[in-house]
Amino acid sequence: MKRLLRNVTLVSVLFFVLLGAQAVFAQDVLKMATTTSTDNTGLLDYLAPQIKTALGIELQWVSVGTGKALELGKNCDVDVLLVHAPAAEKKFVDDGYGVDRRQVMFNDFVIIGPKADPAGVKGQSIDEFFKTIEAKKAAFASRGDNSGTHKKEQELWKAAGFAAPDKEQWYIQTGQGMLGTITIAAEREAYTLTDRGTFIKYESNWKGNPPMVILVEGDKTLRNQYSVIPINPDKCKNVNYDLATKLALWFVGPEAQKLIGDFKLMDKQLFTPNAGE
Repeated sequence: MKRLLRNVTLVSVLFFVLLGAQAVFAQDVLKMATTTSTDNTGLLDYLAPQIKTALGIELQWVSVGTGKALELGKNCDVDVLLVHAPAAEKKFVDDGYGVDRRQVMFNDFVIIGPKADPAGVKGQSIDEFFKTIEAKKAAFASRGDNSGTHKKEQELWKAAGFAAPDKEQWYIQTGQGMLGTITIAAEREAYTLTDRGTFIKYESNWKGNPPMVILVEGDKTLRNQYSVIPINPDKCKNVNYDLATKLALWFVGPEAQKLIGDFKLMDKQLFTPNAGE
């Protein structure tokens, strides 16, 4: 009997030790849908350990185009979004799928192309660029994936007075993320629209001497805003809204804003924090 009591006591002690260890090492898991640019650049790999330390949150993310990210939000597949298509985001919130959209950071879009610049677009305005591409039927690679970058490209075609030339042979729809699209553009000696952060990542892979270079930049319409949006718990009963809000508030707080501003490749800043705007 004494031996049995000792064994029961030992099992009980081990159970509570294991339970305590689980409590120590347990992490709150948060699912996020985000864009290929935040993933390709390494920003989330850089921020994830800081999020775990500061908030006790294990961040799990899928990187897709913004259009797909918004669909994942509508389908209640994720808890929070980090995306970059302001008009689509505002509609998402207006339709009740997201709440408390907050600006986090921005960079800008640029036009890149072969160093030889066969269409002669270097230094043009963004409107002039699209008019030149259409007139010369120069090869242009589009993501064609309803991403934030693709949506921006469509806006720019429209602003230049054209519909996106989906049926033209010189208009290459890759269906790829940004790095994949840049690679295809380089292979086809085509121009493309990219966010600057992803181009810097691409440039770093070539040790600063890539075959594709920036040719058109600096227009105020090329600003690329990123925002964080928790999914509305009224639409998605199982969403982890409290944790999503905790993360969103951290993104716009001083710690995360400094980390984002300090994140560089090749001594170049990839994103500018702007939660205070």
